[in-house]
Amino acid sequence: MSDAPFWLSDEQFSRLEPHLPQDTRGKARVDDRRVISGIIHVLKSGCRWVDAPSIYGPRKTLYNRFVRWGDKGIWQGIFKALAAAGGPPAEVLIDSSAVKAHRCAAGGKGGKRAQAIGRSRGGRTTKIHALTDAFCRPIAFLLTGGQVADCKAADALLDALPKTALLHGDKGYDSNAVRRKIESKGTAPNIPPKANRRWKNCFSPALYRKRNAIERMFCRLKDFRRIATRYDRRATVFMAAICIAATVSYWL
Repeated sequence: MSDAPFWLSDEQFSRLEPHLPQDTRGKARVDDRRVISGIIHVLKSGCRWVDAPSIYGPRKTLYNRFVRWGDKGIWQGIFKALAAAGGPPAEVLIDSSAVKAHRCAAGGKGGKRAQAIGRSRGGRTTKIHALTDAFCRPIAFLLTGGQVADCKAADALLDALPKTALLHGDKGYDSNAVRRKIESKGTAPNIPPKANRRWKNCFSPALYRKRNAIERMFCRLKDFRRIATRYDRRATVFMAAICIAATVSYWL
């Protein structure tokens, strides 16, 4: 990964700017492009906020903007707005990926469950559940502890499922409850049946080959080092980092 400072291009910032908060009261915000570029640099490089290059201005400004907008749901709102602008996808993919929680992530207020950190075979982990289209572009995210089964998390994640004809998932989503929820939204599930199923549901291996798109999406997200390793104590802050990384990687 290059150590060169990251800067939003003119085209990227022009797409981002209409979605930034406009109801600023009192003193005007400092240069949005500079501050957001600095936040993205920290997420990509994995450095501490105090080690951010001075060209982005005061480090405290970068951290405060990142955390406060995360608490207000602004980063999440920007991601959702840009993702929705792409229109309804023809196909959707569902999967999850676990990330290691650094020791710095311990001690978040609200309990372990509320902060989406759990115990799994990999130790203390957070699991990122996602929906994407066939072009790797993420549509929705959900955070849980690393021990939560995919089929259980799917119940909440599928509430964000857009109108689509087909949904691809692996065997971890082969449950009657998940299939019923997908079908209730007018979508056909393309999920390989488990070996212990007496009645094998319809499944197309040819169409299922497209499912690797969501794996590529997770790989690209984890190029951001603060996504590959979770340093943030609170789940809302870590979710903000995921939404920023997804927005920059796919929707700008």
